Amino acid sequence: MLKYLISILFGIVEGITEWLPISSTGHMILLNQFISLEKLTSPQFYSMYEVVIQLGAILAVVVIFWKQIWPFRNDSKETGYKRYVNMDIIDLWLKILLACVPAAIIGILFDDWIDAHLYNYWVVAIALIVFGVGFIIIENKNKDLSPKIHSLKTLNGKTALLIGVFQVIAAVFPGTSRSGATILGGLMLGVSRTVAAEFTFFLAIPVMFGASLLKIAKFGLAFTSTEIMVLLVGCIVAFVTSMIVIKFLMGYIKKHDFKVFGWYRIVLGLIVLIYGIVTTL
Repeated sequence: MLKYLISILFGIVEGITEWLPISSTGHMILLNQFISLEKLTSPQFYSMYEVVIQLGAILAVVVIFWKQIWPFRNDSKETGYKRYVNMDIIDLWLKILLACVPAAIIGILFDDWIDAHLYNYWVVAIALIVFGVGFIIIENKNKDLSPKIHSLKTLNGKTALLIGVFQVIAAVFPGTSRSGATILGGLMLGVSRTVAAEFTFFLAIPVMFGASLLKIAKFGLAFTSTEIMVLLVGCIVAFVTSMIVIKFLMGYIKKHDFKVFGWYRIVLGLIVLIYGIVTTL
């Protein structure tokens, strides 16, 4: 029962931090230090769990934005239903896949090395602080500027690819925040907050599915019944929490900037840094 309760907590944290630009991986690493699911299962299972639980969060994006990401349509006419393909959505998916290429290459080549060398307090703390400062600087710089890109349709392939390059930073350094890196990159490239957030959500779909499949393949299919239930509980809770958080964030950014998340990252990064120093003394 304790495993399931902890998985519920992890699902809540994942659902909140995956979409707010405050680093889900960083929070999961820290949470596991205080309430360790890894010790109740195994290091191999937990390494897979902390990635695959993101599938629950991804499903929330699919449900909320279904009409914006599903290109196949049935158009009702007097003579019956006419099937057609929305080419604007196909174009969007081409941009999403293009933006995925840099992170996919890095993930496939260096996934094990990154896990072994960069998943620690120091990297998380520095990434939290650096990108927190980045959000504040960029938002102050853009305060009186008008975004150049106001819709997903006007987001060109070059800009999509550059946003994908920012995603590589998050793939390498835990604590950066995948959503934080891509949103910040979008803002720097003249993309509006709403478009940057939506593109980030959509970009997460292939990225997280790919990362999850990679982790499951490395773990194998030798799940125990308890492990399956622990993973399902985490995914379901992450899905429900994500539904709430995504809707909140899309409403929030219509009236506010991202600076509050920048300050949160800086404070949390300093706490992590102090904790890391104290525990090593």
